[in-house]
Amino acid sequence: MNTKSLASAGGVATAIGVGAVALGIGTIFTRLAREALHAEVAVDDGPDDLLTRPDNPPQRLEVRTADGTRLNVEVYGDSADPDVNDTGDVIVMVHGWTCNTAYWYPQINHLAATEGGSRRVVTYDQRGHGRSERGRRRPTVAMLGQDLDAVLDAAVPADRRAILVGHSMGGMTIMSWAAQNPEKVGSRVSSVVLVSTAAKAVMDNHLLIPVDLPVYAKPFAPAAAKMITSVPVPIPKTSYGVRFSHYIALGPNARRAHVEFVDEMIGACPPRARAGWGSAMGKLDVTAGLAVLSVPTTVVVGTEDRLTPRLHAEQMAEVLRRNGSLRDLVVYEGVGHMSSIEAAERFNALLDEVVAESSRATEERKDIQSV
Repeated sequence: MNTKSLASAGGVATAIGVGAVALGIGTIFTRLAREALHAEVAVDDGPDDLLTRPDNPPQRLEVRTADGTRLNVEVYGDSADPDVNDTGDVIVMVHGWTCNTAYWYPQINHLAATEGGSRRVVTYDQRGHGRSERGRRRPTVAMLGQDLDAVLDAAVPADRRAILVGHSMGGMTIMSWAAQNPEKVGSRVSSVVLVSTAAKAVMDNHLLIPVDLPVYAKPFAPAAAKMITSVPVPIPKTSYGVRFSHYIALGPNARRAHVEFVDEMIGACPPRARAGWGSAMGKLDVTAGLAVLSVPTTVVVGTEDRLTPRLHAEQMAEVLRRNGSLRDLVVYEGVGHMSSIEAAERFNALLDEVVAESSRATEERKDIQSV
């Protein structure tokens, strides 16, 4: 076969390969679209007051990370005022991928945003999200923990401890911080709540891709998942887009108010930040941080979570159980990935229990130290 024939054969092979990839990826996205558009429609039962912007505006702190990136940190509750005598544990809430501080409105409105509230609640925008700068460095999971360390130093007084609550990438942030600062876990933290999150292999165990794919399309499922999470394209604002947000991020019987709130929040995340952090989580392994969480730790998951399914929660709970630090594994039936929004009342009640237990433990510790 001459050179011209070889080149021609190579071109044909390349064209066939490209066509196979296009067919496989196209089939996956077609199936995904079909399932999303034929899924249950959100329940329209009116607005949810817990999702409204808190009446009491937060105190805003500008925190600089180790590399100089500016993070937007918000402190809620009357105890944000240094003249108020609040010596309790500080609740520090860390949002997830493509979200921002508004994600925690249901908890802020419950804990700290009413006039006369005395619980200090700290939230912040992860870098590249909300009002925080993206920074110049390529996003890494280690960076998440380093940023949280800067927030704790700035917003939690040295003589007080934090109750860390992290959703999705926020939970990964807490475990990343613990892995890098094991000596601080017992002295700076009184309790941890890991919500709809994972410690490793997050891209291997998701349920984003339909399971009933043709044989020829299955090899392209990892590539399709990576495209969904790591390609920096804008998300168009359409009625169909809301259906995709519902299908991917919330349970099948979610309220319309919740779906629209989440869709708006996801759409506000800059594409480069979404793609950068999506790519970083593809290399996730913070099991070392999970292993050193020596304080009471609660794991929360919804049965309909496609992004971090129940398998992850059970694996984390088993590690914590062996270490003697598992407070509880809480499973919300019919709830998706946005569990602390979808099941806000139940989650808020759980937080009340965690806060009460942490407060009692803190007082007992102080009593012992004073003897």
